[in-house]
Amino acid sequence: MPRPVVLTRPLAQAEPLAGRIRALGRQVEVLPLLAIAPLADPAPLRAGLSGLGAYQLVAFVSPNAIDAAFAHIDTWPEGLRAAVVGEGSRQALLAHGVPAGLIASPADPARSDTEHLLQALDLPALRGARVLIVRGESGRELMADAFRAAGADVTVLPAYRRSVPVLSAELAARLRALAAADAEWIITSSEALRGLVGLLQELNESTIVALLQHHHLIVPHSRIAETARELGFQHVTLTGSGDERVLAALQSRP
Repeated sequence: MPRPVVLTRPLAQAEPLAGRIRALGRQVEVLPLLAIAPLADPAPLRAGLSGLGAYQLVAFVSPNAIDAAFAHIDTWPEGLRAAVVGEGSRQALLAHGVPAGLIASPADPARSDTEHLLQALDLPALRGARVLIVRGESGRELMADAFRAAGADVTVLPAYRRSVPVLSAELAARLRALAAADAEWIITSSEALRGLVGLLQELNESTIVALLQHHHLIVPHSRIAETARELGFQHVTLTGSGDERVLAALQSRP
């Protein structure tokens, strides 16, 4: 019997992929390892997005950033370029009506991260340009630092909050059950994976930690794969960005 699949995406993005996995005949457990919440005060976000037409490039770090931003964007300015790090974000922009020809992303879907987005962009052309980065309240500074080093005028705009779930009695019971089931985990964020390890450490049960480290992880980015190995996970499949590649990885396993 196929092993259960644990989908750890934030709840809002989990169900479409969960439905496709169920259609393959697999049991799916939706276990969000990051909670995405609106900002306590959305006024700065609305104000920051009101002048989009003044920018030459808007970079979104995730589908969550896109969804949060487009709650306050009526029309995408004509000719405004966008940049994203993954296929999920590209699809989200397309769904919001941003023309495909205006969206820059990494050339290799297996290398969907900030480093490879920067390689895909013409950074010298950004000298003197105004660039907006839409992200969570915290995040890596690599993108902003690279744009500033290229001579761009960079604004970083927080659009949402991220948090790891609290270890409740219910969550502890689910983690124990999943550890015993030898599940396959779809992990789409290094932060979420570190959050999982933190929850396991809170349980203070070394047997569960050891069991989960032998489970199979399916990850879309090389940086997540590196994080997984650093944290002691031994069976990691790197798929590249996009749900189709995740589904193909699941179908290729017994």
